[in-house]
Amino acid sequence: MTNTERADILESLATHRGFLLFTVQGLTDEQARQRTTVSELTLGGLIKHVAHTEKGWTDFIEHGTSAMEATEDSWAAQADSFTLREDETLAGVLAGYAEIAKHTDALVESLPSLDVAHPLPEAPWFPAGATRSARRVFVHIVGETAQHAGHADILREAIDGQKTMG
Repeated sequence: MTNTERADILESLATHRGFLLFTVQGLTDEQARQRTTVSELTLGGLIKHVAHTEKGWTDFIEHGTSAMEATEDSWAAQADSFTLREDETLAGVLAGYAEIAKHTDALVESLPSLDVAHPLPEAPWFPAGATRSARRVFVHIVGETAQHAGHADILREAIDGQKTMG
């Protein structure tokens, strides 16, 4: 647990958030809702999903296993996280994501140890009896953000040709 390690995590988060956010620059709400592939993915939905997922994992760090228990409500929220609904705006989703990112960054800086860990809830996608440390959760958030930034880059290019890279 070094300051360098925390700085590396924060820099990685900032980099991949920047790539993701670049993909929605200058878009209208209608463009943010536009499907450009055969999937249901949209740029607004991806931003909303990444924010929802990041919050879920930071809740896990702060509150333990119960924060990730699968319930009917949590499944509905997960499904909704992929959709920029008509009653939502891209600006509103971006503002919410900025608050979540600010909280995550503060957590990276303030945790007494990145080794704090909790058992994962029972789920088919988690190994039985597995735990996750805060460090591993932050690495997962970086990976999730980077993966969806790549998806978002493809979606944006299909809208108007803009590319995040190159």
